[in-house]
Amino acid sequence: MKGIVFTEFLEMVELEFGLEVVDSIIENSNLPSEGIYTSIGTYDFNEMLSLITNLSTEVKAPVDDLIYAFGLFLFNSLVTAHPEVVENYKSPLGLIYAIEDHIHVHVKKLYPEAELPTFKILETTQNSISLIYGSSRGLYRLAHGLIEKTFEHFNTTAKVKYTLIKEDGTEVKFDIVQNG
Repeated sequence: MKGIVFTEFLEMVELEFGLEVVDSIIENSNLPSEGIYTSIGTYDFNEMLSLITNLSTEVKAPVDDLIYAFGLFLFNSLVTAHPEVVENYKSPLGLIYAIEDHIHVHVKKLYPEAELPTFKILETTQNSISLIYGSSRGLYRLAHGLIEKTFEHFNTTAKVKYTLIKEDGTEVKFDIVQNG
């Protein structure tokens, strides 16, 4: 998993819960990296699982809720770090539609070893999109947060509904309808 995900996660934890919580979850996670991350590095996904699990225990919040909150947080960080990825899109649905064939292609150029989820478009209309999220990591709640923040970025809102196709969250159907 790319280091930017780790550095941004720890940034969110510090802003939301304080530096003491960051230190505690790193200390309790027994990380091969010792919790030292660079945004361009690559780290074992199990380290992220350990950090999230320990954060959940520390702050007494469900893991899925924390992953969703991180998706909301991560969107702005990614746009700030890579504005060129989103600047060509005029609408949130256009941006979401382009994830697989354009945005992930761009991300792969920047980070060739990145393991990205897949987004298979099932149906689109002028104000909606249905897609299948697929990832062995099952971070569909992260995707959910990123999707919702995409609409906020374009000063609009949407109803985002998801249905687990596989119970472990590795395959999830999203139905998104833009409001207004």
